Amino acid sequence: MTGSTPAPFTADDYRARMARAARDAADAGLAGLLVAPGPDMVWLTGYTPTAVTERLTVLVLAPGRDPVLVVPTLEAPDAEHATGASALTLRDWTDGKDPYAVTAALLDDRGRFGISDNTWAMHLLGLQRTLPGSSYASLTDALPMLRAVKDAAELELLAAAGAAADATFEEIRKVPFAGRRESDVGHDLADLLRRFGHSQVDFTIVGSGPNGANPHHEVGDRVIQHGDMVVLDFGGLKDGYGSDTTRTVHVGEPTEEERTVHDIVRAAQEAGYRTVRPGVACQEVDRAARAVIDDAGYGEYFIHRTGHGIGVTTHEPPYMIEGEEQPLVPGMCFSVEPGIYLPGRFGVRIEDIVTVTADGGRRLNDTTREMVIVD
Repeated sequence: MTGSTPAPFTADDYRARMARAARDAADAGLAGLLVAPGPDMVWLTGYTPTAVTERLTVLVLAPGRDPVLVVPTLEAPDAEHATGASALTLRDWTDGKDPYAVTAALLDDRGRFGISDNTWAMHLLGLQRTLPGSSYASLTDALPMLRAVKDAAELELLAAAGAAADATFEEIRKVPFAGRRESDVGHDLADLLRRFGHSQVDFTIVGSGPNGANPHHEVGDRVIQHGDMVVLDFGGLKDGYGSDTTRTVHVGEPTEEERTVHDIVRAAQEAGYRTVRPGVACQEVDRAARAVIDDAGYGEYFIHRTGHGIGVTTHEPPYMIEGEEQPLVPGMCFSVEPGIYLPGRFGVRIEDIVTVTADGGRRLNDTTREMVIVD
């Protein structure tokens, strides 16, 4: 891959994110946010504990107060070296002490707090036991758009991850398919993603023939045959930001029906993409793609939402699904990935990551969406 990696995030970047999150919490009527280790903590502070254990680690954000990271004493040296550490106060606790009492001292005892979805139940219950007048809402419910709008540096990282996934597809289409197992092609995909800069491979779906009718088949031992349609869906993290793309290839010449279904999905994907612009509700992207497939008579075979957000994780809000009235905002990034799945026969899916611009949308994947023939 060519091109330079964007400059790493600074303590000021993390300080601004934490301040914004605290303001968003206040606007949502919350007394603050409690963030456990995971993608939200990484995004807000740059800190990833070396091990997530039963010892409580939690970032406390509250409007008008400095951020505080509560950590076990034995983890404090690592936390001190996190990029965002200078933008917050560390408060450590030692074994034998009550970490919930340490945390409770930072909280309004009757407040309602947003809490990250991956918080361990024992920690939430410990806080509730210590502060029986407090209440909690998951961040997905309380602040679903917390990480949804990306800044310029994040967009650059997502574009680089998308380019790496594109390079992976350009290489995988050159390898032999017929006579090899799905798992063999899956290993090729993972190796290529890493070659083009991914540090983490989250999934390599290779759905050949009838397996392609299962959207999340991943890989199996089925030997790919001449005449198979093959769904390739793959992605992971590059420099901390996600890629996710899908192309459906065919081993040898396709039948007329297979070409027709592929063309319908391609038209649906284009319709969803063309709907993207600021102010449009997320559900309208789903409706536009779904209408093409419905009108072609395959509506019952499109069995999932049209898209999901992407950032420091490969699946996150916003979601392109009926009922989601959240308007699109410049900087949002999400997939547009309609599909048709014919049980026992084959499936087709085409997926790009799209970002909302000031006046429309921009694809972060640029490989051909036409039918690709492989050997």
